[in-house]
Amino acid sequence: MANIESTPEMAAELYKKMEDRLSVAKSKVNRPLTLADKIIFGHLDDPNVADQITRGETYINLRADRVVLQDVLGQSAMLQFMQTRRSTTAVPTTQHCDHLIQARVGGASDLKDSIDENEEVYDFLKDAAYKYGVGFWAPGAGIIHQVVLEEYSFPAQIILGSDSHTPNAGGLGAFACGVGGADLVETMAGLPWEVLYPKYIGVKLTGQLSGWTAPKDVILKLAGELTVSGGTNSVIEYFGPGTETLSATGKATICNMGAELGATTSLFPYDQRMSTYLEATGKGNLARVAEENQHLLSADPETVANPEQYYDRIVEIDLSTLEPHIVGPHSPDRARPISALAAEIADSNNGFLDQISTALIGSCTNSSYEDMSRAADVAEQATAHGLTASVPFMVTPGSELIRATIERDGQMASLNDINGTVLANACGPCIGQWRRASDETTNPNVIVTSYNRNFPMRNDGAPTTMNFIGSPEIITAFAIAGKLSFNPMTDTLLDSEGNPFKLDPPKPAPEVPSNNFQQGSPYYFAPPEDGSDFELAVSPNSERIELLQPWDAWNGQDFENMPVLLKAKGKTTTDAISPAGVWLRFRGHLTKFSDNMFLGAINAYTDEAGHGLNVMTGARDQTFSQVAQHYKANGTSWVVVGDSNYGEGSSREHAALSPRLLGGTAVIARSFARIHESNLKKQGLLALTFSDPSEYDRIREDDRVNLIGLKEITPGKPVECVVNHSDGTSETLYLNHTFSEPQLAWFRLGSALNLFHQ
Repeated sequence: MANIESTPEMAAELYKKMEDRLSVAKSKVNRPLTLADKIIFGHLDDPNVADQITRGETYINLRADRVVLQDVLGQSAMLQFMQTRRSTTAVPTTQHCDHLIQARVGGASDLKDSIDENEEVYDFLKDAAYKYGVGFWAPGAGIIHQVVLEEYSFPAQIILGSDSHTPNAGGLGAFACGVGGADLVETMAGLPWEVLYPKYIGVKLTGQLSGWTAPKDVILKLAGELTVSGGTNSVIEYFGPGTETLSATGKATICNMGAELGATTSLFPYDQRMSTYLEATGKGNLARVAEENQHLLSADPETVANPEQYYDRIVEIDLSTLEPHIVGPHSPDRARPISALAAEIADSNNGFLDQISTALIGSCTNSSYEDMSRAADVAEQATAHGLTASVPFMVTPGSELIRATIERDGQMASLNDINGTVLANACGPCIGQWRRASDETTNPNVIVTSYNRNFPMRNDGAPTTMNFIGSPEIITAFAIAGKLSFNPMTDTLLDSEGNPFKLDPPKPAPEVPSNNFQQGSPYYFAPPEDGSDFELAVSPNSERIELLQPWDAWNGQDFENMPVLLKAKGKTTTDAISPAGVWLRFRGHLTKFSDNMFLGAINAYTDEAGHGLNVMTGARDQTFSQVAQHYKANGTSWVVVGDSNYGEGSSREHAALSPRLLGGTAVIARSFARIHESNLKKQGLLALTFSDPSEYDRIREDDRVNLIGLKEITPGKPVECVVNHSDGTSETLYLNHTFSEPQLAWFRLGSALNLFHQ
């Protein structure tokens, strides 16, 4: 069993390996290095290839240092790991139970109810952790990203996680990346991680935040500038004097939401603010090892001095002039400064509502000690003027460490004083685990959150809900005012006696508590030295856990006469392909879970969500899953046609697993989000793009699609696609792909994991 804890010895060994690999790589490339260069070259499986790889074009093999799993995608990851026939994990791995806990009335009761309802899943995950040498964090410990930041992160580690917001660990300089389950399983089994060598986006920060502006506003502004696809297959690397003015947890917030831009990961150079956080979380010895190796943990001075020579794109943000930003609804790149929001609300063409229905702060993105302290400052001002929150106000601590500390130091009491409801240390409403009353969502309504993602139906499963995202302090001010048009920088409130007053900007808050963090209830279970003899039993009658079987290998024939199951219109996130919410309970049972396939996807031919034409029967009242099941039962394979940035959002690999299970062979899109494209390939599906994005418009509802010459498919060679129309005409398209030769082996074998069965 690999050692799980992040120790000074682990860090020192990593930095020695990086130094050795970098000495080889630098002799090959002979140029100053970015921080991303140092981490990537320092983790290359073979550093001798450093001069043979090209950003955005070449697939590289990296040796990751750690794997982290949450309880939803962790189920499929462990089920797939069982297929490798390995007795233990090859790298430190931890399992975190955070996604299945539903928000209902309050933390304690919600946690108890969720544990009772998900007992079978938690037992399976705990037993699997015991057997395979995995550390187990029980329900209540906190959200995976916050716990990983507190317990395991340190600079220059490569951390792979089963959640798209794994880059949160970049707040401590880790190269943390959300990937699909197959990627994780291969890493857990001791194989290198294959990833497209990312491009580099350099973000230069100058100045210093003040007033109402928070670290959150850095990434909200950047999201508006780069858009949800602007970071695809790129590392976002921050540099400049402004980086040293941000707390480690502020940096983590920024890195966390880099996922909303499609970025592979986000990075900050090591500095004293990271050291402060490491010390406060009991990892001071790690800080000292990092300080001894600081030359590995930041870009070379020549790179910082001439960034345009070493980054593919440069963005500059002056923190001193940055205004608080609000993004939404329905997309995290719909950004504007708060001063512009009222005019948008007043414009009836936007369809925005002014009245807020619920305000929510916390989550993995914004529940640090600093965040909670600044939100509490705003709450205390309201209390002093005799006010409480004018709308329901919910607070989600990111971890038990944060919950216990803010209870001890008074921030929780301040938030309670304005009628804040403290939820469980879990994802809850942020990922759709919010049991909201139906009458609250029947009509269009506005929620405001400090979360990271705001796609339609994301939080409460209701398409009528519009989520606007801001910093915790701004959202707290919104909760008091009850109006989305309220700008605390300029607008007044009426106190309990009817007198007008303005909220003051929250005071600068400590990034860590002065008397260290308060340890809460123990939730961690270490595995035994050897659990290989432990029997991991799964009932064949279970409705929650279903053992997986290897996919069939490709039969060597072209795919012919395939109907188009779905032509998706517009933004098609993994939430749309594979909805969560009530379906989360079946994530460990692929057959049951796949009944939700494409329920949120918009049919380009009807503008209806979730339903399409069964070309065999002519029926139009069936869900896409029902149509796919009918096709499969009749031995008919099918394809999906996607729009731009198809599969953006969560790393949820079920968005690839379900189509594979139900007979899909290929997805043809204008473009793909990084993680989803990789997930499709890992499951043996063809991920193809139109050579001309306008060719998307040429696909008709009742077309039959033929993919020709698959025996001759090679890297860089387009795939011939003959589209037969129902009027007897046909046309030939040539589809691009990004498959490397090893990835084509996955397709031929049926999946990447089938390599273990050779």
